[in-house]
Amino acid sequence: MTDKRFTRYWLWSCIGVLLASFYPLTMGVRVIVDMLRDGLVYQENYPKYIIPYTPIAVAVILGVALMPLFFKWLKRYALLGGAALSAAVFFAVELLLEKQVVVGEIDRLAELEDWQMYMCYVSPNSLSIKVHSALEILTGDYNAAFKLHFYAISLILIVTLLNSFYGFGQMLRTGETKRRKALILQSVCTVLFLGMCLLACFTAFWRDGGVRVSPLSATLMTVFFILFGVTFGIGVGSFLLGKRRYVSVLIPAVTASAMTLLMYIGEMILLTGGLYQFGNGWLFAALPLIVLSPFDLLTVAAAGGITALIFVLLNKRSA
Repeated sequence: MTDKRFTRYWLWSCIGVLLASFYPLTMGVRVIVDMLRDGLVYQENYPKYIIPYTPIAVAVILGVALMPLFFKWLKRYALLGGAALSAAVFFAVELLLEKQVVVGEIDRLAELEDWQMYMCYVSPNSLSIKVHSALEILTGDYNAAFKLHFYAISLILIVTLLNSFYGFGQMLRTGETKRRKALILQSVCTVLFLGMCLLACFTAFWRDGGVRVSPLSATLMTVFFILFGVTFGIGVGSFLLGKRRYVSVLIPAVTASAMTLLMYIGEMILLTGGLYQFGNGWLFAALPLIVLSPFDLLTVAAAGGITALIFVLLNKRSA
């Protein structure tokens, strides 16, 4: 009976992932067709952010599809195997698209990774009026290190999605429900974070290319950073339930804060050593010797604090 329930769960998971991946997969195919036909993708036809979402979709589909085999071959390390394979597939597809797809016009061209970099700066809606200057800037000033946070977001999405799929699958196989509440929270946070990522893709949170951003943009970016850390922190903490407090609460909290800090580091690289400014006054001013402001430090601490509170409550209920 357990095997049948797991098989049904696996089949529905595969169907769900395929349906959810319809847009990035079809857009990826469309770009490949344009490249084969024209040798480039005209900027007005470029589907926003096929990287990293087409590679993410391919990686997650493969990871979910092979879930029964990883459970059979690797037992308790199934997630580790699935995540490792999916990460390798992600980078293979990602790098292939980055280097082979060209976006722009006949006399003004940029590799896809360069084009994507510019879209991290400003709202995609602004591209039509800034495309020429953007391509000229990217031709000379591109820095591959900007992709630190780009890749970090992608890997966190892959790992947390697979953690949810494999975690619920393991519960069906063994009947052990200790991680259920943590996995539910993990799934909710991952879906919310993915939603924030998609919103950023189509709006870049309404940034206009300047360092000073609007209150709406600042709010959305802050939520994005905190949710990024909390999502991964919950994933880590889901494996530590029931252990001593400094392990089951402190490690997930520190992990969450570290991942949020990583996002700031990625932003510093993207902005050549600076950060977006969320407002005026001492709260938003960079502290001496570091780029972070007091508000940025509070954001990093908030990710850890929220994660710690979650696992204090989860560990009480599992005691």
